[in-house]
Amino acid sequence: MPLGEVEISKFSNECVFVKICESVRESDVFVIQSLYPEPSENLMELMLLCDALRSASARRITAVIPHYSYARSDKKDQPRISIAARLIADVLVTAGANRFLTMTLHSEQVRGFFSVPTDHLLGAPVVCDYLSKLDLSNTVALFDMGQDKRCGNYAESLSLPIAVIDKERISDTEVKIKTMIGDVEGKDIIIFDDEISRGTSLVATIDEIKNRGVKTIRAACTHGLFCGPAIGLIKKSPVAEVIATNTVDVPPEKRIDKITVLSVAPVFAEAIKRIHLGVSISTMFT
Repeated sequence: MPLGEVEISKFSNECVFVKICESVRESDVFVIQSLYPEPSENLMELMLLCDALRSASARRITAVIPHYSYARSDKKDQPRISIAARLIADVLVTAGANRFLTMTLHSEQVRGFFSVPTDHLLGAPVVCDYLSKLDLSNTVALFDMGQDKRCGNYAESLSLPIAVIDKERISDTEVKIKTMIGDVEGKDIIIFDDEISRGTSLVATIDEIKNRGVKTIRAACTHGLFCGPAIGLIKKSPVAEVIATNTVDVPPEKRIDKITVLSVAPVFAEAIKRIHLGVSISTMFT
């Protein structure tokens, strides 16, 4: 299908201007907007798009957000902080979103922050389909202790034994490894996570397991942000391959030899078609 016609620009005072350039009256509209990079800018665009579509009498507005930024701000683990994951959901509903479609939220509880119907897609099948073509006979799946549910999805799909690592995030740039459970000596390792941001957590995990006699190390995630020093850290690390999807655009300068980017466009396309036709989404993953 062709993209809908929309005009987005900025006034001289940096305020964003949005105009829908075709009739959407009584239409089923899907607004596709990744929030990263520049989440504040993209979030403002998304809010204005939803509001403009509502004013133009769209029948239903579905905000399609492949990577839901602020999803990590899902709990009050410090005094006097905002639970931003819930706030953003509330703001977008107020702006006019009737439904949400997203992929691999940081935690399942974030889905409960949305007060309108929300479809949560999984990046695991795309990643597992790619990995299943490799020789995994000597492979162990390694997960963060907080990712136990996703651990089952990957490990069961690929028929892999599991190892678990317990780490503590000290700050945005520092991660401390506390303990590890599982036999990894002499094994090929695939480290699974929902997101790779600065790469500090990945490198800390690699440093911990490389001294335990592992063979090859791979990493796989849904959201490859690769911000800050991530590309430099990955280049220097002994990791053989880092697999991510294109829920976030990975520009050419970040697509080094070690990074493989898989497309989730077919998954989102199928989900959008099913939402429009009123067909089950969950059967896509069974």
